[in-house]
Amino acid sequence: MQSSLSIENEPQARQRQNADIARLARVIRAPGQPAAIFHEVCAIAAEAIGFRLFTIMAYDSQREEVERVFTNMPEVYPAGGRKKKSGTAWAKRILADLEPFRATTPEGLRDAFDDHAVMTAMGLGSILNIPIAYDGRCVGTMNLTHEEGWYTPHDEETGLLLGAFLVPALVARGLSSASR
Repeated sequence: MQSSLSIENEPQARQRQNADIARLARVIRAPGQPAAIFHEVCAIAAEAIGFRLFTIMAYDSQREEVERVFTNMPEVYPAGGRKKKSGTAWAKRILADLEPFRATTPEGLRDAFDDHAVMTAMGLGSILNIPIAYDGRCVGTMNLTHEEGWYTPHDEETGLLLGAFLVPALVARGLSSASR
């Protein structure tokens, strides 16, 4: 039930993490953005943290809403889906305080998300939301959802590291949206 990094010994974990960072550094320089970096972050998150559902959301602070820009389950959670996010404890924690949010039970999902019934019907019982931040403001979120009890504080740290590679894509998206 734990991420693969937590069961490896320390030198192996460090070596793997360095290899993952090198992979991301190569991909972010490649053409085909932002799809290339979205797919690579998704692949490494699957290996390092684990999930069943993975999404990346861009945050529009003027409208106080998020828009799904990447998903591994487009049939259930398609790209382009939008959600208003204001006035909740989740929004304060993620969007204002720039702190990860972790719930490890279906009750935690219910308390934080309107679509909790869809998630629990899929057998999902825990979530890890990582704020993607640049220059002191939230530009998006990376969201991993899995079976009940899956995520740990260590996964938050790994998620923040992986999420940093999404910053250029989400900032560029915000800049292009602002110029329309």
